[in-house]
Amino acid sequence: MPAHAELFIAFSSGKLRQLAGRIEQCLGKLDDSQIWARGSDAENAVGNLVLHLCGNVRQWIGYGAGGLDDIRERDREFDTRGGMSRAELSARLAGAVSEAASIIDAIPAARLLERTKIQNYDMTVLEAIYHAVEHFAHHTGQIIFATKMLTGSDLGFYRHLAKPAHKEEVP
Repeated sequence: MPAHAELFIAFSSGKLRQLAGRIEQCLGKLDDSQIWARGSDAENAVGNLVLHLCGNVRQWIGYGAGGLDDIRERDREFDTRGGMSRAELSARLAGAVSEAASIIDAIPAARLLERTKIQNYDMTVLEAIYHAVEHFAHHTGQIIFATKMLTGSDLGFYRHLAKPAHKEEVP
């Protein structure tokens, strides 16, 4: 496998796992009422964002790159108003990310240039993976922000930067 394809695949699956870990830490700081809190109908609760990420990564990676059935019900991701605990959301997220990362890790380099169609968008498998990881990062940032607002605490994700020599190569 070409080095650049290997790097893209490893970075993409690793980034999904890293971001999911940060969401897990956020969920661990929130109680169930905070997870489903929203200031208005124009806002999404952390729980909705987690459901949305599960559906999105399953569709874009599972279906678009992995050939699984497209079973997504996008409206339900945002219409849900509770009824799922922190543990249930965590388990759902862990399963979706594990499945997606495994699919990414198993993709041969030649498949990265194959065409796929997701939500009527025609793109390469590489573009689908890139979109899914970028989208996941975007909503992870929203979840981090909401967690800080709801708890009034720093989550410490970049505390290591204050040390003279940190080992994390890519954030």
